[in-house]
Amino acid sequence: MSSALDAFTLLPVSFDPETQRLSYPLPDPRIQQECNKVNALHGLLLTEDATKASNHVPPPPVPVLPMRSAAIDRLRKTGNEHFKKGEYGEAVRHYSFAIDMAMSRPPWEPSGLTREELHVLHSNRSQGLMGMQQWPEALIDAEISIEMKKQGNMKAHWRRAKCLREMGRLEEAKAALDYGLEFGEDADLEALRKDVISTISALGGPK
Repeated sequence: MSSALDAFTLLPVSFDPETQRLSYPLPDPRIQQECNKVNALHGLLLTEDATKASNHVPPPPVPVLPMRSAAIDRLRKTGNEHFKKGEYGEAVRHYSFAIDMAMSRPPWEPSGLTREELHVLHSNRSQGLMGMQQWPEALIDAEISIEMKKQGNMKAHWRRAKCLREMGRLEEAKAALDYGLEFGEDADLEALRKDVISTISALGGPK
């Protein structure tokens, strides 16, 4: 004789795919209560899933205003024209305007775009300041540019080392050149490195 644990009774419980609810057609309060519990649990899980989904779905992409990007690029190009003419003060002024405009981008715009703009602008302003022989200020801009982008930013690495060399900080200049060359070969970095090493040797080696 089978025990209660061995017995299996098939109940006519049905599932409605539209309402996604269980139902029991016979007048059995105990079975109906169990169906209600399952239906309530299912509804709760659906509500929690919907809440979690709404909290984790990223907001729709916000388009970048093209007018700001165009204005920044225009200021950069104007700065380049002044630099080519030897008008370093005007070049620095336009690069500074462009930097301020890039820094004032709304926080919801892509940070990568701002970093890309700033690494170029700070490197360019460093070059303008070097033309004015303002070595400490030019060094700061070069270092900011490198912080924004280390790989593929050889001009900023060179400008950083050049500023250090002109300030007489030869060992730091050599270290900056060695660091820059870690990101790839560059003829200008190699040439400046040889010059710095030669100067260090002529002065009697590292202190």
